[in-house]
Amino acid sequence: MAADSVASFSDGGRPLVIDGLQYCNWSPEIFEDMRAGGIACVHATICYWENLRETIANVTAWHRRFERHADRLLHVRTAADVRRARAEGKTGIVFGAQNCSPIEDDVGLVRVVHDLGLRFMQLSYNNQSLLATGCYEAEDPGLTRMGRQVVKEMNRVGLVVDMSHSAERSTLEAIDCSERPIAITHANPAFWHPAPRNKSDAVLKALAESGGMLGLSLYPHHLKDGSDCTLESFCEMAARTAELMGAAHIGLGSDLCQGQPDSVVAWMRGGRWTRELDYGEGSAQATGFPKQPGWFASNRDFANVAEGLRAAGFSGGEVAGIMGANWLAFFERSFAPAAA
Repeated sequence: MAADSVASFSDGGRPLVIDGLQYCNWSPEIFEDMRAGGIACVHATICYWENLRETIANVTAWHRRFERHADRLLHVRTAADVRRARAEGKTGIVFGAQNCSPIEDDVGLVRVVHDLGLRFMQLSYNNQSLLATGCYEAEDPGLTRMGRQVVKEMNRVGLVVDMSHSAERSTLEAIDCSERPIAITHANPAFWHPAPRNKSDAVLKALAESGGMLGLSLYPHHLKDGSDCTLESFCEMAARTAELMGAAHIGLGSDLCQGQPDSVVAWMRGGRWTRELDYGEGSAQATGFPKQPGWFASNRDFANVAEGLRAAGFSGGEVAGIMGANWLAFFERSFAPAAA
């Protein structure tokens, strides 16, 4: 998208904001924070380890929220829905799964979850799945036979392949296997901070060359200096990443978990697959949520990021793109079924 086209999504100096990933403890207070922060759309996690029936229950809970908070929320299935949410002063919610568990062992369920409104699905969380390898496994054999079939079906129906928590070989094979651009919705470059699931230069270059998107994470475990990361450091990281990938392939994927109790981390990390406290991060800190940096504590703080990007030397069009217009263009290309 040309810079002047991207800039057109800015309204009175306040860019359209799309967040590529959140898993908040959803409440009226958070919905009000979203409105105060001017957020047009959030990719909301509705699944970690849930099977199809449990995922449907989570979708049903969201339908109740859409009914109760119709003045603030709008269910997003298309890019046009994001524009509508923006025009009506609401926040659009697009569903995503951080694991492939909703499709169980049935490739036919890919279309079913897309019909339910899911538009993103990770092929694996931190573990080996039926489709691909997670970033905490010791070995990474790449995409499985089922994984390749599922990617093909995801491409067909318009369900975006997300490799945020996946290991290196699996991610590179997903980029190569997918006929449509994929996303890494919430991660950072490993050259800036070597967290277990931050991504290598090879992955980021392949992602950009294929037309994919990276959502830069604001979760402290993925940031240099953790909770003490400065806005200047985050934006310098963004500038270095843009030099590697091009600014048009970068957005935000905050991984914000606003309002969540520490007890939720046990479900996120351990699910039902272990009886032990295996949290994956390698430290006691990982048993709870880290403190957010002071400049990004809630959904009200996206304006701080926009200002920091401007100060780091990004143009107005580039800032508008990173804050949301790049995601919107990606949604436009990605959510509809593939042409016959």
